Amino acid sequence: MNDRYDVVIAGAGPAGGQCARDLAARGYDVVVLETEPEDEFPRASNKSTAGTFPSMMASYNVPDDVVMQYTDSVVLESPTNYYVRDQPGAVLDFAAFKRFLVEDSRENGAEYRFGARVTEPIMEGGEIVGVRYNGDEEVYGEIVVDATGPAAPLAKKLGVVDLERENHAIGIEYEFEGIEVDRPGYADLHDAMMLRLDHELAPGGYSWIFHTGEDTAKVGLCYIQNDYHSTRSKSSYTIDDYLEHWLETDPRLADAERLEGKQHRGSAHIQMPGQMHTDRFMAIGDTVPSVDPLWGEGIHKCMDSGRVAAATADRCLKHGGVEPTAENLEVYETLWHRDVAPNVRNRQLMTKLLYLADNERYDRLMADLDRLDDDTLSKANDGDWLSIARLLHLEDAPLLAEFAKRELVPTLSL
Repeated sequence: MNDRYDVVIAGAGPAGGQCARDLAARGYDVVVLETEPEDEFPRASNKSTAGTFPSMMASYNVPDDVVMQYTDSVVLESPTNYYVRDQPGAVLDFAAFKRFLVEDSRENGAEYRFGARVTEPIMEGGEIVGVRYNGDEEVYGEIVVDATGPAAPLAKKLGVVDLERENHAIGIEYEFEGIEVDRPGYADLHDAMMLRLDHELAPGGYSWIFHTGEDTAKVGLCYIQNDYHSTRSKSSYTIDDYLEHWLETDPRLADAERLEGKQHRGSAHIQMPGQMHTDRFMAIGDTVPSVDPLWGEGIHKCMDSGRVAAATADRCLKHGGVEPTAENLEVYETLWHRDVAPNVRNRQLMTKLLYLADNERYDRLMADLDRLDDDTLSKANDGDWLSIARLLHLEDAPLLAEFAKRELVPTLSL
């Protein structure tokens, strides 16, 4: 095997796979190191709900054969109300999707080494020049990319990311059959992705049902393990307990049966990104982290992250005299904030305000969403505070005061 490449990527998820795909298509020598064995990939890392939208499918030429179900709407639920919006989407077979990225980038010349657990950077003169994996094996590159997600073995040792425990979100999902997709009194979930705000099921988070055809669906929940969760959580309840509680109390799930081998657990960090690069190095995907803080959409964000990292690497490598120094890789962070996650700070604050509200306010939110036009909702979703203000009422003053006390006052005092 070769031991020197233009780019070395740790992690074969959506971010790493797409970064390799773009770089290989440009003719660069790229190698991807993936912890899982190839014959099992991606069993351990099959952790995404895999809900996405046509913009991602079209932007990245994703084939139809990795789609479990195309959807026509997004449904938001509260304990006693719901809101339906026409919004085309796709629920992917996440494992098939990840294998597609590997196969497609291989066709363009990317090399993959499976069963390769990255442990640390190889340093020379204070700069990363390669990667050590599986104990004593080494590979070298002009640029190194960490796409390993929260594990971040390279980014952490280089001091590039600081993933904080209080911003750690966990999730669990099963695939079921026997779902009553159109239950009287509830929204029709045929060809829909449903997200539910209900502290009884996911305090400080949300739960979901993604229809995958006939009477089958992905059902799961997630929450951030911080004080927004702990102040409403049930004593001694684990995330499994919350899912069991939902199965026992929602009539749509009364006859649901788990599909064997279709359980997924995952985690990500929901926090403001800090530094994302240094000399000869970039952190991408959920290593940054890149997941959308409000609704958890991560695939498109990770793909975009991989793409702008590839474009940044290309900018240096195609000109022999441009060293991939921190200064020359700075464009990656500029592109990330412009193209991957614009208004990320506002969306972070929106997420915290949403999870601070109680169940009664969630019921009213559904009615608020119904009365506003699509343009206002789109702007609110993008973090526009004037549009968000149209969702607020005088009765929200105590909620806003508590939110300011928690989030704004500490920031202003720094």
